[in-house]
Amino acid sequence: MNKLRVVIVEDEPVTARNLAHVLQNLDDNIIITASLPDVKDAVEWFNANPDSYDLVFMDIRLADGVSFDIFKQAEILKPVIFVTAYNDYAIQAFKNNGIDYILKPFDEAEIELSLSKFKRLVVQGPKSDANPSFEQLLQQVKILAKPHKKSFLVHFRNKLIPVETAKISWFYTAHEIVYAQTTDGQQYNIEFTMEQLEQQLEPDMFFRANRQFIINRKALTEVDFYFNGRLSLKMKPEPPEKILISKARVPEFKKWVDS
Repeated sequence: MNKLRVVIVEDEPVTARNLAHVLQNLDDNIIITASLPDVKDAVEWFNANPDSYDLVFMDIRLADGVSFDIFKQAEILKPVIFVTAYNDYAIQAFKNNGIDYILKPFDEAEIELSLSKFKRLVVQGPKSDANPSFEQLLQQVKILAKPHKKSFLVHFRNKLIPVETAKISWFYTAHEIVYAQTTDGQQYNIEFTMEQLEQQLEPDMFFRANRQFIINRKALTEVDFYFNGRLSLKMKPEPPEKILISKARVPEFKKWVDS
């Protein structure tokens, strides 16, 4: 069987490695041709390698923007499977070569189903299910939607205690460990990745400021201008390092704060 050349566009190194492992575990013929962390690198790679891949697995929110920006700057003619923590991009995903839409945290069975769908399309050619109607996409969004997490069960002094989500000021990751800081100054280890948290948290209340932080709107006390068009956030309690919003994400952040 011919090799299946796969490109992964994903800004979380752990997630990218996990996805690559799952794919190669499912099919020995899969080769990970490239693993690209952001819009800039993806645009450069796709423009330089237009015929060097067969399938793309692509996150939607990347460190320097959303992956749909890639399609505006590079011609991607091969199928794309979107793997994301958000359920509100489904319709736009299917307008950009999307043949499937998987919500994080994904499991091996979901990836296997998507691969099977891709192989059917390659063998049989595009079918109606590859181009769902607007109504079908809306239904899929409803199915994908999940209730937001109200509390976390955390380990604390040899016990398990519930911590209300609303009382968490910010989530912070360092050395692949995720911490939750509460309004009363207590810090807990959380057994979720940042991307899993993004999926489970209320988006009107929590915002992914950057790779290290997810912040609670109620804990934000001040926004300062920073170098190169970035913003610096002041939080209560004070975080272990400065929280910066990249220039590319400033418009999205302002819209979130002003909503």
